[in-house]
Amino acid sequence: MRNGKLRYRVELQKQVATRSPTSGAKSVTWETVDTVWAAIEPLSVREFIQSGAAQSAVTTRVVIRFIEGIDASWRVVYGSRIYNIEGVLPDPKYGRHYLTLPCSDGVSDGQ
Repeated sequence: MRNGKLRYRVELQKQVATRSPTSGAKSVTWETVDTVWAAIEPLSVREFIQSGAAQSAVTTRVVIRFIEGIDASWRVVYGSRIYNIEGVLPDPKYGRHYLTLPCSDGVSDGQ
């Protein structure tokens, strides 16, 4: 992965569940875990069709340098855009240089 392609500053967020000490009510919020440089690439029509678009909501590919612990319950935030991570794919050659995150648009609260 060439550094020049990683030109967007994005936030990686995960859900955090907390309980109110007074009422005991559970609330779920998003916590920023890290801010990293990323490449954000919309899928081409051909890739969209090949991915089985009828079942797949994947519309975007986000590529970042390797970070331990990311999973599909996290999300990527770029400005006002929210991308739900649908999977985490390590680089095919070494496995620890970069991650490809197939993403869908919109808010799904990690579901």
